[in-house]
Amino acid sequence: MNKRYRKFYVDWWNIRRSTIYGAIAIIVLLGGLAYGGWWLWRNSDRLFSNTPINETPKDAAQIVSFEGDVRVIRAATRETLLVTRPTYVSAGDTIQTQADGRAQVKMIDGSMLSIRPNSTVVIRDSASIFGGTDVRVSLDDGQINVKTEEQPENSQNVVEVLDSENRLKSQTDASFKISPEGAGGEIRISRGSVESSVGGTKTVLQGDEFATVNNGKISAKEKLINPPKLAAPSSSEQIPASNRGNADVSFRWENTDSVPISRYHLQVSTSPFFVVDALVVERDSLPGQGFTYGNIAPGVYYWRVRARANSGQTSDWSEPSRFTVVKRVGSQTLEISDWQFENVGGNIFLITGKTQPGAMVRSAGRETFASADGTFRLQISSPSREAGIEISDEKGNRGGFVLSLRTGRVSRRY
Repeated sequence: MNKRYRKFYVDWWNIRRSTIYGAIAIIVLLGGLAYGGWWLWRNSDRLFSNTPINETPKDAAQIVSFEGDVRVIRAATRETLLVTRPTYVSAGDTIQTQADGRAQVKMIDGSMLSIRPNSTVVIRDSASIFGGTDVRVSLDDGQINVKTEEQPENSQNVVEVLDSENRLKSQTDASFKISPEGAGGEIRISRGSVESSVGGTKTVLQGDEFATVNNGKISAKEKLINPPKLAAPSSSEQIPASNRGNADVSFRWENTDSVPISRYHLQVSTSPFFVVDALVVERDSLPGQGFTYGNIAPGVYYWRVRARANSGQTSDWSEPSRFTVVKRVGSQTLEISDWQFENVGGNIFLITGKTQPGAMVRSAGRETFASADGTFRLQISSPSREAGIEISDEKGNRGGFVLSLRTGRVSRRY
């Protein structure tokens, strides 16, 4: 009897080595994608919470520009974000600027909020209601400037400073400050008007007026004093160092008000933000409109001045001016050729010429740099019959000319 057996046949596939490697690569890739998706999900709040302007929530203000260290504390999450691009701020959020930080915030009513360094501002309210707007911010520390445009009657823009509530009217430019010593608050109105309420008492401040807030009271109004006008060193001036390597620099400024000034405060810094560690010179009780400081090393510096009136009011700082102390490594006298002179009307004159490429040409408070081929073009205003023209380069080489504004010829050199 024949026994039959069932037979099983197996066909073996010949698998190439490249196929095996490809399969492994696909598995690794899928694993990497899965891990990446999981990581993004876990960190989505941190990565995407700094929402750009085009994703701004309804009725949120916008940080449209910034520089330095600026941070936002979200009210909903208490998360602190370092601002690295334009973003939004909603009601309840806090904006903080560090020593080198500044920010420009556009509010929903079109007003612009400028936040100075070392300041803390809370957005109290930001809402559109019945066709109008309700904008309210609180200054906890530092200084802010607010500019409003035309506003409808049912809109309000309010700044809280200590015990005061300040409502800005249309077309107003105002500054609010809390003194670093915590002694009180300051209100400055450059344009327009502000209604300030303190302890139930309302006071209307108009353009060019100033008042302080202390201990739940507002002071009597007084004329706003303007910052001093910086005279010397002029903007971007190059000052050659002496043979000993440093320079003596004379600072001069002018008082632009008729208000009696008791003293001036001068700061010179290696930083345009005037942080404490960068201050080179600080004098806060100068009686006159000038001061000379000796032995300043070569480098780039910034300086500013503010004034203090007899009443105790302190002006804002002047806009910083920049100057450079340069090493005297050369003794070359710089020349100017191809002089061209034109009276374009009244006391306005156009002067052109050719000198060393990159050299600075300065006259009558105006300055320019010579182009790559050495040519320059400078327009000045001068009621005098002569104008002094100075040129200098980064090595300390200099040249000086006195130009007749009647003939257009150089009358002498210095």
